[in-house]
Amino acid sequence: MIRFRFPHLIGSACALCIGICLSAGAQPYPIKPVTLIVPQAAGGTNDIIARLMAQKLGENLGQSFIVDNRPGAGGNIGTAASARAAKDGYTLLLTISSAQAINPALYTHTGFDPVKDFEAVAAIASVPNLLVVHPSFPAQTLAEFIQITRSNPGKYQFASAGNGTLNHLLGEMLNSMAGIQVQHIPYKGVAPALNDLLGGHVPIAFASVPSVIAHVRSGKLRALGVSSAERNAALPEVPAISEAIPGYSGDLWVGLFAVAGTPRDIVATLNSAVNKALADKDLKEKFAALGAQLLGGTPEQLNTMLRSDMARWASVVKASGARLD
Repeated sequence: MIRFRFPHLIGSACALCIGICLSAGAQPYPIKPVTLIVPQAAGGTNDIIARLMAQKLGENLGQSFIVDNRPGAGGNIGTAASARAAKDGYTLLLTISSAQAINPALYTHTGFDPVKDFEAVAAIASVPNLLVVHPSFPAQTLAEFIQITRSNPGKYQFASAGNGTLNHLLGEMLNSMAGIQVQHIPYKGVAPALNDLLGGHVPIAFASVPSVIAHVRSGKLRALGVSSAERNAALPEVPAISEAIPGYSGDLWVGLFAVAGTPRDIVATLNSAVNKALADKDLKEKFAALGAQLLGGTPEQLNTMLRSDMARWASVVKASGARLD
């Protein structure tokens, strides 16, 4: 019997088979550009943070991260579109707590389930709101604001980015806890609300720190209080509203989500990239200048935040009477 001995060929063939199997079963991620759906308009807090994160995530993972603004219906349009995307990690949702945690209590039909339709990836940052007034408004301090509005129920109005937004609910919470009556004027987004505020057409607003900090520093708006439990490092001279009204607080958080069913290794890769980005010195400085507090952490921590806020704001929405179809 003739025997053929080609051990080097056998070894090469085995190596080739193993390589083919590994490449078929564990394709690297990402191998093409990734879309970040932002369900709010350009120029707002979420858009600003999304663009900073897109750059760092692209650097960390070696692919382009493209911001896709899809505003409308308080964030429901973009969020619902994200929920219907492929479960491959190439379409992600970068959203704010008001859309993900408040909308389910506010809208009869959102088009998505904030928990079942998504895989939490990582919390990115928390951002407080500022109670700001036009320079023509007579109050120079939060105490004066409360005194003036309490003495003139229904005389003044506050602008928000829309019914049921965090800006709106913070105003309603202030009305309730301070015993005042300031009328709510909803706008279709933060940009038109700020335009009317800057023009003096409406005297008061709640707006996120990143969206108004430049106007406050330039003197075009006056900040009377911040919605976080403590003062914000970017504007340390502005008191926390809780200093005058104990227990008052409400921050906006920004988080990254994938479609439910996205492979766990992709979620883990994205989580690691987010946390690496948040540790970057340059990004830390940019976020600090915006008044944003970096968060990061695990997917489970973001899920806990989401569920907690859903329960908290559902009671505020109910008390406010706000409801949208």
